[in-house]
Amino acid sequence: MFKRWIKVLSLLAVLSLLSAACGSSDSDSTDSGSSTASASASSDDEPAAEEDAAEEDAAEEDAAEGEATEETAPPPQPKHGGTIVIATTQVGANVNHGVNSGIGIAQPSSKIFASLTHLDSNWEPQPYLAESWEVSDDSLTITFHLVKGATFHDGYSITSADVKFSIEVIQANHPFTGMWGPLESIDTPDKHTVVLHLATPHPALWIATSDVMMPIMPKHIMDDGTPINEMKGHPNNGAGAIGSGPFRLTEYENTRKIVLERYEDFFIPDRPYLDSIIYVIVPDEDATMLGLESGEYDSGGYASVINAEKVSKNPDLVAIPDLLGGVGSLNHLQFNMANSIMSDLRVRQAIAYTIDREYVINTLHQGQTMELLGGIHPSSPFYNENVERYDVDLDKARSLLAEAGYADGLDLRINYIPGPNEQQRNVAEYISLALAEVGVNVEVVQAADLPSWAGIFFGGPDAWHMTMNAYFNWGDPVIGVQRAYVCANIRPGVFVNNSAYCNEKVDELLYAAAAEPDVAKRKALYDEFQVITAIELPFYGINALPIFGANQLYVRNQPDGAWGPLSGFENVWLDK
Repeated sequence: MFKRWIKVLSLLAVLSLLSAACGSSDSDSTDSGSSTASASASSDDEPAAEEDAAEEDAAEEDAAEGEATEETAPPPQPKHGGTIVIATTQVGANVNHGVNSGIGIAQPSSKIFASLTHLDSNWEPQPYLAESWEVSDDSLTITFHLVKGATFHDGYSITSADVKFSIEVIQANHPFTGMWGPLESIDTPDKHTVVLHLATPHPALWIATSDVMMPIMPKHIMDDGTPINEMKGHPNNGAGAIGSGPFRLTEYENTRKIVLERYEDFFIPDRPYLDSIIYVIVPDEDATMLGLESGEYDSGGYASVINAEKVSKNPDLVAIPDLLGGVGSLNHLQFNMANSIMSDLRVRQAIAYTIDREYVINTLHQGQTMELLGGIHPSSPFYNENVERYDVDLDKARSLLAEAGYADGLDLRINYIPGPNEQQRNVAEYISLALAEVGVNVEVVQAADLPSWAGIFFGGPDAWHMTMNAYFNWGDPVIGVQRAYVCANIRPGVFVNNSAYCNEKVDELLYAAAAEPDVAKRKALYDEFQVITAIELPFYGINALPIFGANQLYVRNQPDGAWGPLSGFENVWLDK
């Protein structure tokens, strides 16, 4: 994972040197005055070059020794047809990740809507709806050239006007406000050319234009008089979705099942391979595991380390140890600083001094998760471990509570998200027991489902005190971290600045880091941000955890790019 981060950072820091966005580095070329990238959409069907070379060497050695060699069996070839059934516990508000965030939305959305680019496993941008692009020497002008002949699922052509409209919708509605912060204007000189003008360099640009961040929406449908900043409620986000991707939406039962079917006129020839994708929403991980073991489901994801160990020993399943490495899951205790009790730093610090993070990781999680001290994933080169740790100190916790006026005790609530018990319920219950040691009575509140849990954020200052939460870095702090801390993102919603934390110095650091192309300078800015927020505690970091996955043996070409199964699935096929 660390190597992935280094590669993406190096790439994004030198946008002006970008070339050959698709294909091998051997084909890199640079034009004077700009950097250019182009190639046709690629497939992952080819065997690894190293494997081919090894096979050739072995054959040559056998021939030299006069030994008979057996013909190597050709690799299996992609097949058209079939349905893949995917189990998921994630329920999204809709299927358009341009107006909302979350894995439950991104899973179907990335199949229904195409993006400008794909991100490969090295975090390098690959052509998708944009077949090529140029970046100016100052990295402030990016010109995208769209694939000709691409259509929406209703047959209308996809044009530069749709791309411009889609970016404007994302800017106005998506909780990741930093994602398009540097954008000043968009030009569309013709139907197949989009020119972005930036105020500052944008290190996370290629993430912002990729699979789970930039759905291309139909302007001719969505631009129907609905105000641009009210697109969250548009019917095209849900059952009425008309997309641009390899699969079209045919059935939408948000809490039960989502069915996608092959779009016959998809702009990549001969793709997708699958006839259909069915997402089955299951109540918990146990249901996922039972379905995988029985063959009812072809694929599924989970966060439980117990289930990960179980799958690794099952010869009938392919274990995926880090299904969403690019997303970077952070498990933490979040404080509602809009609440009069939780707004007191002494209360938040007292709670932090009570929690034994090592117990959570080593006992509750069996040593399978990583320590988390702040808001950036530990595998990121921007992570700063030299911050306030709040090692257990019950006497200090009691003293702080007394200073805050709660020497005689305090009643609080802690909510948690339905999910793996070891990550949510067990941690919440442990925190409740730990806080009882310092006179804090904590009611543990289970939400019925994800939407129910999310509803607490709309209930005002007294709707919640603390909640277990798991948010994601989404590849770069500009995308996934900034939105949770900046003052401008304090608003009703999910995965925005729900803590109501506001510090002008933190804003200054985050905005500066968002526009800084130099990795070392970005590191210094993010280091200072983490020092400040570790003291002020809008969140108490607990652990970073991998999201595991499993497939049946016959599932081929599961995307290995930065977003994993949150990619388009146009190259996935079934070998059965």
